[in-house]
Amino acid sequence: MGTQVVILDSEFIQGFSAPLLDDYLSAKNYVRDVPTQSLLHIRSFTHKLTELLRQGKEVSFTSPNLYDRIEQLNQKRLIDVKTTRALHRLRADGNRGAHPEKYHLTQEQLLALAQKAIKDVLALVEHLYPKVTGREAPEYRYEVSDSVTVKELCYRAVMEDDPKAQYLVGISFKTKALMLKEQELALVEQYYGTENDDSVVKEVAQKASDTFAKAAYWFALAAPTHMEALYEHGVSLIHGYQGEVDTIKGEAAIAAAAAAGVVNAMALLGYFYLVGSESFKPDLAQAKHFLQLAADGEQTEAMANLGVLHYQQNDLAQAYHFISKAAQAGYPHAQYHLALMLANGEGCQRDPIASEHWMAEAAEQGQLDAMFSRAQHMLHDDNTFDSDLTQAEHYLREVIKYGHSVPAMIELSMALADGILGRIDVVGAAALLNLARRHANQKEADIIQPLWQSLALQIDKVLDVTRDSAEIHSLKRAKDLLTLT
Repeated sequence: MGTQVVILDSEFIQGFSAPLLDDYLSAKNYVRDVPTQSLLHIRSFTHKLTELLRQGKEVSFTSPNLYDRIEQLNQKRLIDVKTTRALHRLRADGNRGAHPEKYHLTQEQLLALAQKAIKDVLALVEHLYPKVTGREAPEYRYEVSDSVTVKELCYRAVMEDDPKAQYLVGISFKTKALMLKEQELALVEQYYGTENDDSVVKEVAQKASDTFAKAAYWFALAAPTHMEALYEHGVSLIHGYQGEVDTIKGEAAIAAAAAAGVVNAMALLGYFYLVGSESFKPDLAQAKHFLQLAADGEQTEAMANLGVLHYQQNDLAQAYHFISKAAQAGYPHAQYHLALMLANGEGCQRDPIASEHWMAEAAEQGQLDAMFSRAQHMLHDDNTFDSDLTQAEHYLREVIKYGHSVPAMIELSMALADGILGRIDVVGAAALLNLARRHANQKEADIIQPLWQSLALQIDKVLDVTRDSAEIHSLKRAKDLLTLT
């Protein structure tokens, strides 16, 4: 008997379908140092895979949208349930890679997501191998890639003046900067009222600012010849990555990138025409034109904004169509708005169960309004389990960290003071009310004032009767927090 040859994973993919190899290798090579780019190649791989699964069958895709293509293959019974779920999972991972900051991913979570996506691709190909090739899947082994490291990219960017490398270095810095910004927002709440407040937050804020500036430098360098870098350069000018904001020049760069066919640029230009900007007056015809082009390129935010456009025109059926498309494609904000439309029967049949499903989906993906809505529902439902209360507290803390939501601070403070979460925490309640008052508008301040007085009275009453030293210490700490201005 001969020894069975074990091939490498790259040969395994090539034997399955040679046109998929480039995206697979790119995803694998970028996974360690530019995981966002790795996940974008995963999405491209998935898109091409749906085309492969259609070949030889009497099926013509009716939409360029990846979600629609997967569902069409599923409805025609060309793929099984396992394949359908795997394709949707890869599609969702690709969406997260495009905008990791919107999903509140840390650098470690983004890396883990990209690494898992590579393994999921191999598992799916192994499952599909007999169906596509007519042969049993050969045994293979995963070869750790000589990853395209940031050091290599920088060498190509500097020594070879390679625009693509310059763009990718910029993307790497931008992703890190966005995550540092998320960390900064979270630390504001975490360290408020402690001696570490200013020093820790300022240190992270400075790192974020410095990293944004590095990203802007590389985008500007690549922008003359690399259209995606031109788009990012425009964004950096609008947001002042290097300190100074130049909205006019930034919007001009985005318009030029849109004219060159950059999907994200077309989506943003469409948004400018939808709401108006420094350089572009509202023009619904132009907004629809560019948003549709971007939506055809599977830009989920563009799909959602198309829904907004139709909603503003009171065309609720079309609004529902596009918002549901964006929701199905994994965009959390669209999932939240779809939940509201289903709850109210706008452009569709009223469906409370489906509404609850999409609200939960949006909350799980970090959409702040959805998280707050779900938390409120859990806290005020008599049938809520302990696990739901834990989830509700988690949601409220996330909304406070990333949104500085005063209503969420008030809601969590009341829950902690009243023992709704299974414990009474007057220090936590007082700290949250203090934080809420710092961020409150006048209407919110009017709500906070009686709660403030009630909690202070509650603390004084307990202090009058308790003899427990630990409890006295906590109550005095809470009282101090209610005297901070």
